[in-house]
Amino acid sequence: MTVRRVMGTETEYGILAPALPGANSTVLSTQIINSYASLRNASEGRLSGTRWDYSDEAPLTDARGWELSREDADPSQLTDGGDVLGAEGVALAGGRLSENGLYTDGPLSTGVLMNMVLSNGARLYVDHAHPEYSSPEVTNPKDAVIWDKAGDAVVLAALRKVARTPGLAAINLYKNNTDNKSVSYGSHENYLMPREVPFNRITAGLIPFFVSRQVICGAGRVGRGQDGSKPGFQISQRADFFEAEVGLETTIRRPIINTRDEPHATADKYRRLHVIIGDANLSEVSTYLKLGTASLVLDLIEHGAAPVLELVQPVQALQAISHDPSLRRTVQLKDGRSLTGLELQRIYYDAAEKHCWRDGEPDADTVEILARWGGLLDVLEDDPMKAAAQVDWVAKLKLLESYRQRDSLEWNDARLGLIDLQYADVRPEKGLYHRLAARGQMERLVTDEQIAAAVSEPPHDTRAYFRGKCIDHFGREVVGASWDSVIFELPNHRRLQRIPTREPLRGTRELTGRLFDTSATAEEFIDQLLGTEPWGVAR
Repeated sequence: MTVRRVMGTETEYGILAPALPGANSTVLSTQIINSYASLRNASEGRLSGTRWDYSDEAPLTDARGWELSREDADPSQLTDGGDVLGAEGVALAGGRLSENGLYTDGPLSTGVLMNMVLSNGARLYVDHAHPEYSSPEVTNPKDAVIWDKAGDAVVLAALRKVARTPGLAAINLYKNNTDNKSVSYGSHENYLMPREVPFNRITAGLIPFFVSRQVICGAGRVGRGQDGSKPGFQISQRADFFEAEVGLETTIRRPIINTRDEPHATADKYRRLHVIIGDANLSEVSTYLKLGTASLVLDLIEHGAAPVLELVQPVQALQAISHDPSLRRTVQLKDGRSLTGLELQRIYYDAAEKHCWRDGEPDADTVEILARWGGLLDVLEDDPMKAAAQVDWVAKLKLLESYRQRDSLEWNDARLGLIDLQYADVRPEKGLYHRLAARGQMERLVTDEQIAAAVSEPPHDTRAYFRGKCIDHFGREVVGASWDSVIFELPNHRRLQRIPTREPLRGTRELTGRLFDTSATAEEFIDQLLGTEPWGVAR
C-alpha cells in the first residue's frame, strides 16, 4: 500500500474590488491573469502567455458509460474552450480593454488573455468568473502542499501588480469557497488511478469517506444554508452546496462523487478522479491530510480492501456532520448503526493501517500520513479545540470564539462573518491565517523557500517538468500546452509541432533534463527529443 500516486489541486479564489462593489468578477479575474502574465513577460516588453490546448478536453464524458449532449449540458459544463476573452465578451461583461489587455475606462481595443501555462507546469486561468490556479502534477502529498501554496504566491504577486497599475482598482483575493450570498466556488483535487477499477466500487468506497473527511480538513464557515442566513458555525465551507450523491455537474446540483471522465492521460490505462467536495485549505496540515488520506482510501478501493459502509442519506449526513463542531452528531447507516464523522474516519483509518503492512514495511510518505491521520483523530476525539494548530476549521472557530467572548457577539453578528472572510485573505499582512502562522500558532510542513522555488520550478518527477521547462526555455516558440501536450511553432516549419505527453510519469528531469541543458534553441531541442529513444515524454 502506498500514498504515492499522480495527484494535484485546483483552487478558484474569491475575488473582490472593495472600491468597485459592482465590478464584474470575470473582468476582475482577467486582470489577475493578465497582470501575472505581464510580470512573467516583462523582459519581453509585451503581454503574452502560452495558450491552453483544448483539443483533448472532453468535459461531457461520463464515467458511468455515456456522454452528455452539448444541447443538454449546462453552460458551466462547457469548459473545452475560451482561451481569450475578446472585445465583445468583455463589453457584454460590462468592462473595457486597454491596449495592454487590462480593464480600464479607455477605448475598447484588443482581446484579453484568459489562460496561461506557467514555468512551474501549472495553469492559471479564468474559470466561472474566478481566477483559478491548477497545480502541476505531483506524486506525493507533501509536494502537493508545496505546489498548492505556490498558487497562493502566484495570485498574491498578481494582485500586488494590479494595485501598482495606474487606472486599476485594488483587488482582494480569498482562498475560501463561498461569498455567503448563495454562491460557492471550488477547491478540487485530482488523482490518477487504474482504469480497470469499476466506477461503482469507487463510488461505494468514497461516499462515506468524503462525507466524514471534513472533520480533519474542513475550512470552517460562519452561517448555515447556502446563503449563510441561519446563524451558527459549521465545519465545512462547501457542505451546504451539495445536492446529489453522484453526477457530472460541478457548479449546479453538485454531487459528492463527480463522474467527469477526462483522464488527461493515456485513457485506456488511467482514470482521473476529479474530486469537487473538498474545502480550500490554508493550513498545510489540512491540505496534506486531505490529499494523503484520499490517496490511501483509493489504494484500499483498488485492492478491494475498503470498508463496506453505506449511509442512508449521504447528502443529509454530509450537512449534519458539518453543522456540529462538537463532532458528536451521528448519521445513519443502512446496517442500522449510527456513527459520528470521527467514527467513520476511524473505520477508514483502521482499514488503511491494517492494509499498509500487508506486503511489508510501507514507504516513508505512507507511514507519515498514517501517523498524522491517526494522531489527529486521537486529538479530535479528546478535545477538538486542541487541533487548532493543524485544522483550519478548529483554528477559525477558536479565533471566532475569542471575539464572541470578548465582545458578547451572537453568531448572526456581521463582524463574525468579516472575521471568517479575513481568515482567507491571501495577503500576509491582512489574512488572519497568515497572522496565526507568523506567530507560530499554525503548524508548518514546508518552508517559504520551498514555496518560492515552486512558483517558477516544476516538480521533477512528473511530465510537469517537461511542460514547465519548455515554457521556461522556449516560451516564444511554445504556442500552446495542456496536461497532455506541448505545441511548438518553429522557424522555417510550415506546421506546428505537437509533442504528446500522455504518460504522467515520463517527461521527468531524469529523462529529459539533459535535453534542456544541451539545447541552445527550440529547434535543436525538438530535433534531439524526436531523435531520442525512448523520448522520455509520451511513451
